Amino acid sequence: MVTTPYIINEIYDILQKSTPFELTLEALLALGVIWIVLYKRTTKKPKSFAVTNEEDVIAKWSPEPLVAEVSEDHPVLRTRTVYGAVGKRVNVDGNECLNLATHNYLGLAEDEDIKQAAVKSLRKYGVGSCGPRGFYGTVDVHLELEERLARFMEVEEAVVYSYAFSTIASAIPAYSKRGDVIFVDECVNFAIQKGLDASRSKIFFYKHNDMEDLERLLQKQTVEDRRNPAKARKRRRFLVAEAIYMNTGEMCPLPRLVELRARYKLRLFLDESISFGVLGDSGRGLVEHCNVDKTEVDLISAGLEWSAATIGGFCAGSSFIVEHQRLSGLGYCFSASLPPLLTQAAISALDRFEKDPRIFEELRDRSRMVSEKLATLSHFQSRGDRLSPVKHLYLKEAAESWAAEKATLDKICTECIANGVAVVAAEYLEAMEKRCPRPSIRLTVSRLLTEQDVDDAFRILQRASEKILTSRG
Repeated sequence: MVTTPYIINEIYDILQKSTPFELTLEALLALGVIWIVLYKRTTKKPKSFAVTNEEDVIAKWSPEPLVAEVSEDHPVLRTRTVYGAVGKRVNVDGNECLNLATHNYLGLAEDEDIKQAAVKSLRKYGVGSCGPRGFYGTVDVHLELEERLARFMEVEEAVVYSYAFSTIASAIPAYSKRGDVIFVDECVNFAIQKGLDASRSKIFFYKHNDMEDLERLLQKQTVEDRRNPAKARKRRRFLVAEAIYMNTGEMCPLPRLVELRARYKLRLFLDESISFGVLGDSGRGLVEHCNVDKTEVDLISAGLEWSAATIGGFCAGSSFIVEHQRLSGLGYCFSASLPPLLTQAAISALDRFEKDPRIFEELRDRSRMVSEKLATLSHFQSRGDRLSPVKHLYLKEAAESWAAEKATLDKICTECIANGVAVVAAEYLEAMEKRCPRPSIRLTVSRLLTEQDVDDAFRILQRASEKILTSRG
């Protein structure tokens, strides 16, 4: 049995052996425990407020709806249905149409060799991997595709993502963090905008393809950095652009961007989603088209959902840059990996790229042909580079509001579909988009189009626009 004198001797022995710092710390801890105990005992309980007329309160209360009310003409409530395969021709709501609405630029969605390769892969691997790349989701075809993409793009390494949207949206925040600065074109697509939001960096938007405005912002940032050099040394600076802008169909002035990158010590990210498989003698994109040194572009990203006619996306560059995404790219780390059959389809598309590079020039010829026909549409003004497979049509006479103009374009598209041409009005999240673009009809060009196809399509577009606009007036 422990006696009181024994306890006192033990305490005295501890006090003798303890340093002044230890004694002070122990005393503060003891006082803290005493304060907590006394505070809990002496703290008054908050007053409870009696609810009067409880029945009236309950009767007036109504729960907030799980889903907000939407208008009857909301796009989700009038979704168009496609029956059968999507290719040069497509069945929309029972109407057989020439397809000018999907991004099958090279017509590879109808390539029989690619289809058979995908079917063979399906029989070998099944439908999906059911796991992210780092958690048993990596299949040998993923590694083969990454190796093939790196070799095709003539860079050290490439990393493959499960879908195109997550590629650039994951790549930007993998490198740019809070406190960094990003200079970006005001017309970038929504995926890039989401990447900018996720980075939490300071964002500067420059006017579309306006290099003078970009340089003005860069000079302003340089002055600020000189005022606070200690902070500037920790700050990283990025420049983000699209090779061909989805929202305008126009090319970025890459040589000028490269020049500014070198002068102001920026890291350049280039999204080649539309230009991959379109520009350049070998289909490598705007970097090849402009004959720019690949080392001048720090990171190239592109979707495989356009020219390659499959799913997914990739980032390509030096091993030092790309490897970082395997641990920091959220879309890579946490999304289930690209299904093996779609991975094989991408490999087969690259086979076609390398075996038959004439398809790129054929596509550019069709893009030029469509550009020349745009002037025949009397109710529209157009936007888009001659070599771009993406063109935008805007009403010459703007409507009284954004919503009214979009509704008019939707009616024109519906009329075109009823008469055998599938076109679509570009969809934007008006409340979420940065500098939401003006409503437009987005035309996409396919390598498989003939001159007769284009003539027929533009004749229907002209008649449909006349019918709708006349009835509106």
